[in-house]
Amino acid sequence: MRKLPLAAALAALLLAGSAFAADKDKDKADKPEAKPDAALVQPQSSESEGSVSVEGRRIDYKAVAGTLVLHGKGDKEDEPTVSMFYAAYFKKGADPAKRPVTFIYNGGPGSATVWLHMGAFGPRRVVTSDDSHTPAAPYGLVNNDYSLLDASDLVFIDAPGAGFSRLIAADEDKSKRDEQMKDRKKEIYSVDGDGHAFAQFVTQFLSRYGRWNSPKYLFGESYGTTRSAVLANDLENEDSVDLNGVILLSQILSFDNSIDGPEHNPGMDLPYVLALPTFAATAYYHHKLPQPPAALEPFLREVEQFAQGEYASALIAGAALDPARKQAVAEKLHQYTGLPVAYLLKADLRVSGGMFEHELQADGDLTTGRLDSRFAGPSLDPLSKESEYDPQSSAISSAYVAAFNDYVRRQLKFGEGRQYRLFADIDDWGLKHHGRDGALNVMGDLAMAMKTNPDLKVFLNGGYYDLATPYFAADYEMRHLPIPAALQKNISYAWYPSGHMVYAHEASLKALHDNVARFIEQTDNVKR
Repeated sequence: MRKLPLAAALAALLLAGSAFAADKDKDKADKPEAKPDAALVQPQSSESEGSVSVEGRRIDYKAVAGTLVLHGKGDKEDEPTVSMFYAAYFKKGADPAKRPVTFIYNGGPGSATVWLHMGAFGPRRVVTSDDSHTPAAPYGLVNNDYSLLDASDLVFIDAPGAGFSRLIAADEDKSKRDEQMKDRKKEIYSVDGDGHAFAQFVTQFLSRYGRWNSPKYLFGESYGTTRSAVLANDLENEDSVDLNGVILLSQILSFDNSIDGPEHNPGMDLPYVLALPTFAATAYYHHKLPQPPAALEPFLREVEQFAQGEYASALIAGAALDPARKQAVAEKLHQYTGLPVAYLLKADLRVSGGMFEHELQADGDLTTGRLDSRFAGPSLDPLSKESEYDPQSSAISSAYVAAFNDYVRRQLKFGEGRQYRLFADIDDWGLKHHGRDGALNVMGDLAMAMKTNPDLKVFLNGGYYDLATPYFAADYEMRHLPIPAALQKNISYAWYPSGHMVYAHEASLKALHDNVARFIEQTDNVKR
């Protein structure tokens, strides 16, 4: 997961990484998309009804679980390419022209949207332990007091190849079908192909359900924020769909800033600077600081100043750094991370995410969580240089997978006889963006969407204990968007005492819901 800087960052963003390899092995034995399947080339849907109580307020809704079929472009516009699964919730009695609609997806790339569906905003929520391993089944599925249905209709979308979504190769000749599937993967499993697929899904959905005049929002998590930047630009400037807002959770737009594998990109020291506040927050949480501060947030402001000042200056100096100054910086880093001074000096003041996760609690042979550093689990190899798994992913994945597989069939009446895939079977993700090779950076896409739609509002959310996409890196990206200074006022921020999946911490889920609901209400342009 950390062999190459960009490839590592992309692979590492896959939630429940330990489940990913097992899922791929299962999929190789059963590849329904590799066979002609007439059912895939026709849209399908199953309707049901329900109600949810959101912070004491009852909301009755209609649910639709189904698929939309995407097609090729140009002379291939009649050729089906993807059967894309979604679960949509519509508030009963609402005026579609005034009712906001929010398109929601996880990241990966190639992840199903089970996480946001069952953990954050769907009408039912799976109960998991706050910062430790959730016991095995049976799992609790409860009314979601913080579903976003009070503020918006919701459309949870599974990425192509994930969940119940499937790539389509419909030629009846096997050799031609295999070649067609190879081409399909190359086209869709890429930065631009993925963005175009989601854009086509959104415009199809607006037509199918008569929502062209509704206030429209995107909500993406992790690589879903990368997708949101591309998708917002595609919708705005290729499909003439102005969005009211883009909501980003656990953001990564420039992969050169990732703390996963920066040692493979020598000379690029910014990831170490931007991850330091998260290292400090994690050490604070696990009581590893030699002089614990009274409160987290004032402490983080102090660490941020040191990171972008004295620490950044020391890293920039490289081999020219004076030994006495290097010693002083290492001692300061010890105060902020709890890592031994000797270790920091041996690491040349540069500690990657994997190194920190392995080393912070090494005295107890514990590995610190990556997606949520509040978690910890037994180290697989106490002598390893880096962490070899993510305790948070292992702690909750089974609960989410089991709860959704039961819920989608029992409540949404969809998926009988089908396999729900946590991740798409992706061997290679195409990184070329707008015809350019190199490190992936979609900051320009979000900037273009904001400049061509100067009323577009962006709301960035992140967790202090997220080592996958550190909050200070996301903050840095936003403040360096190539937009006029006047448009910075269109960006708002919220940080939470939680991890990558902010909603895995119930108090943070409530705050996230309240903040997002308020953002939608303030930007939906509906006269009340």
